[in-house]
Amino acid sequence: MIQLLLLLLGPRFASRHLSKLLAFGFLWLAIGVFVVFDALDGALWFPLHSFGILLLIEGVVAIILAHSGLSLQTRFRYVKGAIGVLIGVLVITRHSYSDFALAMLFGAGFALEGLLLIAAAWVVRYRHWRSTIALGVFTLVLAVIFFQPYPTHYHGTVPYCIGMWLATSGVRMIWLYRRQRKSGYGREPNLDTLRDTVGEVATDMQPMVVHVWTPVGSSKNAALRRPVIDRYIAAVDVKGVISTGHASLEAGSLYLSLYPAVEIDRSPDEFGRLLRADSSNDVRGRYLPNYPEEAAAWCESTMKIAFRRYNAMRLRDFEQRYKSKEIYNLTNRNCSSTVAEAIDAALEGTEYRTGDWRDVVRLIMLPELWIAAQLRHRAQTMAWTPGLVLDYARALRVVSQPPAIGWIALAALAWRQSRRARRTHESESI
Repeated sequence: MIQLLLLLLGPRFASRHLSKLLAFGFLWLAIGVFVVFDALDGALWFPLHSFGILLLIEGVVAIILAHSGLSLQTRFRYVKGAIGVLIGVLVITRHSYSDFALAMLFGAGFALEGLLLIAAAWVVRYRHWRSTIALGVFTLVLAVIFFQPYPTHYHGTVPYCIGMWLATSGVRMIWLYRRQRKSGYGREPNLDTLRDTVGEVATDMQPMVVHVWTPVGSSKNAALRRPVIDRYIAAVDVKGVISTGHASLEAGSLYLSLYPAVEIDRSPDEFGRLLRADSSNDVRGRYLPNYPEEAAAWCESTMKIAFRRYNAMRLRDFEQRYKSKEIYNLTNRNCSSTVAEAIDAALEGTEYRTGDWRDVVRLIMLPELWIAAQLRHRAQTMAWTPGLVLDYARALRVVSQPPAIGWIALAALAWRQSRRARRTHESESI
């Protein structure tokens, strides 16, 4: 999430505050280690009851906002709210069975994450796949720690989990600081860079439109429905043909739509081999000229997500550099990764407003930023697909163009709408 946050705030913010990231990293790491040891020694200092109440309130508010129909991420808020309420109730009750249930819940989550990381790294073999497998193994070790009762017999599950999260976040901050400093991202940008950062972020230009053809929507024949798989990976039709969907990006005369120059054999027998992200699967690529021609030759895109605030100069520069290489790779350099990288280039620095920490607070209060960060992490450890790009673009569109209504007004409006719906239901019952 921090990496995406720095990207949206841009080089000007990094040049002013990147050194503070190192301080926050060490602070987060120290607090995390303290909370972990506090959980392991059996004498809990962590305010569990207050934390449980906060989780319960946050979960209830998320469910109310989702039920009101005013939320932009309804399903996410329902799930997030339900999990918050469940964990909050289990923390507040403080019985042995609630501690056990929390341990099993967290352990299952870590185990699933570790297995996904290992499986994706082994199948796709993208760059740094060995380090990702090591991270997956470490995550599985954490799951085992949650599952077994020693040494606290599940009493320190919540603070232990929070401490591990804080410590891991601190390590990631330190790693990110070193990476950004090494790349020169935190240095004071020159005048040309500053002009490029702020000069073309506007709302009166032609919108940047992300086109997505979903695997099911682009299938030539009737698709066999497989929930989640046909949404984010691929769909298989009744004849056994695999459809992975497609994604492109349009901004005025600029159009990015990458295809292999020669159609790739996507039969089930060959598909596993093609998932490897190494250079052995690189083929010559081709870029389509514009959306009208692509839609006429194939079909209209299933979904369109329009951005009004973006940096046209950065996007144009990205297009010129990217199109200089006519290479296509099914998992490493495909249509979806092209669009995702173009979105990042277009939105870099667009959320720089005041230049201070108010920008950070404003962004981290948006749940869509957390959604986008998770999607970005998942895609970078597996592969970008049209389904992931669709959700990523939706989330970042809300971040760049948040609703012009405050949280208090939104909660009041949701309450009024719920009361109105209840009165209508009562009158119909009579």
